[in-house]
Amino acid sequence: MKKVTKICCVGAGYVGGPTMAVIAYKNPHIQITVVDVNEARIQAWNDPNLDKLPIYEPGLDAVVAEARGRNLFFDTNVDKAIDEADMIFISVNTPTKTYGKGKGMAADLKYIELCARQIARVAKTDKIVVEKSTLPVRTAQAIKRILDQTGNGVEFQILSNPEFLAEGTAIQDLMNPDRVLIGGAETPKGQEAIEALAAIYGAWVPQERILRTNVWSSELSKLTANAYLAQRVSSINAISELCEASGADVSEVARAIGTDSRIGSKFLKASVGFGGSCFQKDILNLVYIAKSYGLEEVADYWEQVILMNDYQKRRFAENIVSTLFNTVNDKKIAFLGWAFKKDTNDTRESAAIYVANDLIEEEAQIHVYDPKVTAQQMLSDLDYLATREPEANKKHLTVHQDPYEALKDAHGIAVLTEWDEFKTYDWQRVYNEMQKPAFIFDGRNILDRQALEQIGFEVYTIGRGKLKK
Repeated sequence: MKKVTKICCVGAGYVGGPTMAVIAYKNPHIQITVVDVNEARIQAWNDPNLDKLPIYEPGLDAVVAEARGRNLFFDTNVDKAIDEADMIFISVNTPTKTYGKGKGMAADLKYIELCARQIARVAKTDKIVVEKSTLPVRTAQAIKRILDQTGNGVEFQILSNPEFLAEGTAIQDLMNPDRVLIGGAETPKGQEAIEALAAIYGAWVPQERILRTNVWSSELSKLTANAYLAQRVSSINAISELCEASGADVSEVARAIGTDSRIGSKFLKASVGFGGSCFQKDILNLVYIAKSYGLEEVADYWEQVILMNDYQKRRFAENIVSTLFNTVNDKKIAFLGWAFKKDTNDTRESAAIYVANDLIEEEAQIHVYDPKVTAQQMLSDLDYLATREPEANKKHLTVHQDPYEALKDAHGIAVLTEWDEFKTYDWQRVYNEMQKPAFIFDGRNILDRQALEQIGFEVYTIGRGKLKK
């Protein structure tokens, strides 16, 4: 088996950057170059100030500090890195299509294909190509056809190695993974390629946690894992409304069922809805695949998870409007948090975007504080929905560096991300400086409702009915 000494990763985003940093950290003898056409992003990865890395992930700065310049490099010269590498990871974006057949459901493989064609054009020696992006089943086949038919006659082995990272704990997940999944061709050379990649992970992951499968099983396992997790979130969110109506407490229900070892406690936290780049995209992909095989009932089942998630966000926004005497026109609504969850600056599919959008439709003034997300990002998230002109979004969105400024004179506060710091605020001060009655809408179930009500707040918590006085 040929030993891998040089790795190239195409794509310096949320997957490529942290994954390659940890692989480099654990394999000092392998030279790893992460390439991207986005110059600003590569500059940020190379910034001497580690606070300026383009991705916020606890522990990432320390790993980059150790490996960068030693055996981890960030560059914009894609061709050179491809040419020199024994193994190439494809970590480019695979957003949901916004056009044509499969619009709104199928993954857009435009960047994957461009990447494959670039590898085919540049490669002069045999390569192992690893799919790291989340892809629909049988993408490996398409990549292989492009590489074999447009390449320079060199041999390519295609592996599927999906990531199972949770943002906010990505470094922890990489350092101590539940499993590493590697799918490859069921041929001697395919198996050899699998073992080459397994040896790289084997530098720190026990062999029994490295699962070897065929390519299709690996690709489908990734979509299915995310679909299962998202389904749990939508299931507990469906119960949250029932809890509010009946006087039950969703946290107590989640605890009761979570202690059942067959169910387990993870992903049973009721909230304003799930976000992130994976859940929605992967389920829609699964729906599209099922439909393309004519499996309408299977497609409908999984699509319901998305519909429930959309409903939960809409319901939260509607509750704010109805509680604030059926109008939020020109009222200041303060958002605590914009990222889709704590400990990340990623905002993809964040509930905050959709809640803000609904409230701006009602002419509310949204004031936001998030410790890691920039004002520019928030505006571009709203603009991406194309609900109104960018100027209108600017007029209705104000971003603050100081949380107390964001909360001052607010008619209502909406907690949209579960950042730990929100629990430690001086809530008496917040109450004193707010409009009365002072409303809090806890979309993450993280604040001490009783303590807040003693101060004088009127508190709405997802999944809990009004406390009986």
